[in-house]
Amino acid sequence: LGPGAVQDLADADRVARLEKAVAATGWRTLRSDGASGVEVAIVAEEFARGLVDVPFAGPVLADGLRPDAGAGGDTGPACTIAVDVATGRAAGTTEAVDAAGAARALAVRDGRVLAGPVGDSLPRVDLTRRSARVGALEPVRDLDPEAAGRWRALALAVTCADLVGTARGALALAVEYAGVREQYGKAIGSYQAVAHPLAEGLALIEGSVSVLRHAAWAVDELTADEALRAARIAKIYCARAARTVCETAVQVHGGIGNTWECLVHVYLRRALTSTELFPVRLEEIDLGLS
Repeated sequence: LGPGAVQDLADADRVARLEKAVAATGWRTLRSDGASGVEVAIVAEEFARGLVDVPFAGPVLADGLRPDAGAGGDTGPACTIAVDVATGRAAGTTEAVDAAGAARALAVRDGRVLAGPVGDSLPRVDLTRRSARVGALEPVRDLDPEAAGRWRALALAVTCADLVGTARGALALAVEYAGVREQYGKAIGSYQAVAHPLAEGLALIEGSVSVLRHAAWAVDELTADEALRAARIAKIYCARAARTVCETAVQVHGGIGNTWECLVHVYLRRALTSTELFPVRLEEIDLGLS
């Protein structure tokens, strides 16, 4: 039910069917239902690969912060996550992500869970997720340092999974196009100038999968500090890899890749947005990655 073309993003009937299908699975309450970080990451990765354009990451991360989490059901208003915007014209503000259908947004600051009402929609780069203003944030409950660190590690792992899935979807689109688009009587995928960047993209994705799986596993199996370290390394690697893969996919499409009708820019937009969700700077880790 994900969009197969840019025009499908405006298909309200398709989105309604997709929302109904996702809501029926119960995947948005995976954490309070006892799912591991790996299981949450697998769903997030597959949703990004298919450009699923109904909320998942925001609600599943908010699920573990609710006062009633683990109480056997969703008894309060629909929630998503509020994030601090660090770049662009909106730097210094707070926005709700995956805000479609959400009544309030939750954030973690200084060991406390804060909540605020979700307001009007905001202009967005990512065409598959709605951003919205957030009203005044008020304290809801305290989190001990271990729980706060583990939640942050999960948030990073989920955004890494989204990046990996986005890269996988973009690469598949580019490979398919390279197999059918002909130049000089041959499919463009038969030329090294096209084949080699696609192969490099596959290698980047394989590396991303490895570092993501470790980070997602670490959420539950290592200490909070160790899990955070693994997640930060994964975020830097996956963000750089996903951007490279998505930009390569645009280039493989040639001139049509720069048009609105080509679906590949939707993948690139999603990758750029996921990079800025819970961003990590190279200075935060001590592994001199270049």
